[in-house]
Order: sequence, then structure tokens, then C-alpha cells
Amino acid sequence: MDVGGAERNARKKRQANQGAKAVSAARASNRNAKPVVVGVVVVLVVAAVIIGGVLFTRNQDQQQAEQSIPAGSASVDFAAQRDGAVVVAGEDTAPVTIDLYEDFLCPGCGAFEEAYAERIESEIAQGNLQVRYHMLPFLDAASDPAGYSGDAANATLCAADAGQFPDYHASLFAAQPTEGRRGYDADQFVELGRDLGIEGDEFATCVREGEHRAEVDAEMEDIPNRGYLLQDGSFGTPTVAVGERMIDWGQPDWLDQVLASGR
Repeated sequence: MDVGGAERNARKKRQANQGAKAVSAARASNRNAKPVVVGVVVVLVVAAVIIGGVLFTRNQDQQQAEQSIPAGSASVDFAAQRDGAVVVAGEDTAPVTIDLYEDFLCPGCGAFEEAYAERIESEIAQGNLQVRYHMLPFLDAASDPAGYSGDAANATLCAADAGQFPDYHASLFAAQPTEGRRGYDADQFVELGRDLGIEGDEFATCVREGEHRAEVDAEMEDIPNRGYLLQDGSFGTPTVAVGERMIDWGQPDWLDQVLASGR
């Protein structure tokens, strides 16, 4: 019997078994490591997206802070006067008066203006319609920093005092900021007024000191007292009313029906 050969064969088997176990352990380790590696990659990608988004937002906000508000214009000129926190556009002899409740940051209000402003302004200019514009700070907390809605409303009332309501109102909606982001500041409001031809220091003082801000806030606080404006106990902008009757402005012919009711 070859004892040495038997020992060598046994040793080889033990080494083979140990090698197989090592390979199996290494494979198991690799399998366990893959999810960890993948997880780390996913986290890094998500972090990069978030950081990139933050930097992009900051860059956009910086650009917003540095740019001028483009001076726009209403489709036609029409008479408008401030009455407290409301701007009354058109003649008292107009057969129909509507109350329009808006917020300069409200995307729905921007869409409303884009769809209907030209027709509304035309009817005002022709003497067929009077519009009472209620510019509210409904989304005051939805800008960064907070307060854009009320500040824009105040600036527009200041512009109405200076005889430039139609173009100022149209300009702010045409260059509407993004909800949740930076709005325009007092310097930009003042510059827009100057670009539209407002002269003197009264307008700038009115804007910077927020002369009509208390009236704007009081108008917003009074909305719950006008029960006819509430739907299921809530209020939103834009809202259109004739007297104490709410108007469904989602109907394409809503303005035709309103005008027909006064004829």
C-alpha cells in the first residue's frame, strides 16, 4: 500500500474543497456587494439631481432679481380709477358690471388673462362693460420670499393712482413669476412704472412704502363675509361675479351671456 500516495491524494482533496469553499464565499460576497454598490450609485445620482436642481433654481432666481419687468400694454386703452383696494375700469353708464378677483401669482389668473383680457378690455373701451378689479394677496405665502402677491397688488394700485392701470396690470400678468419662486421687488415695480411713463416721486414712494397694502390685506380678510363668493366654504382665484351671482367663466360663452343679460 502506497501510504505516501494516499496522503497526497487526501491533501489534494482537502485543498480542492477549501478552494471550492473560498470561491463560493467570494461569489456570495460579490452577490451581496452588488446591491450595495447599486444603492450607492442611485443615492449619488439622486443627490446630483437635487443639487443640480437647487443650483438651477438659485440661478433662475438671481436672474429674476437682476432683470427688468418687460413693459407690456393692454390691448386697448380704457379709463380706470382706484376705489380703495379696487380698480374700477369703464364707465358707470355701462349696462353690465362684473367683479373680477385675481392674484398676480395665480397661474389660473394668468391663463384667464391670456384667454379673456383682450375681449374684456375691448368691451370696457366700447362702454359695454364695467369691471371692478380686486387684486388680492391670496397667494402671499407662495412666493420666496413671501409677500409678492400683496406687493404686486399694492404697486398696481399705485399705478392706478398715476393713471397707468391698464398697461401696468397687463405687464405683470404677461411676465408672471413662477409660483413658489422669487417674485419681483419694489425696485423692479418702480422701474416698470417709469418704463410705462409714470413720472415723479409719488409712485415710487407709494410702492416702496406700501401705501395701499393695508387696504389690500383688508380686502382679502373681508372675502369670507361675502358668502356668495364661497364654493363649499372655500374661495379661489380667479373668480368672476355679477352682483352676488357667481359666473362660471369656464364656459366659453360666459362673457357673451353676461353682456346679453344687460341688454
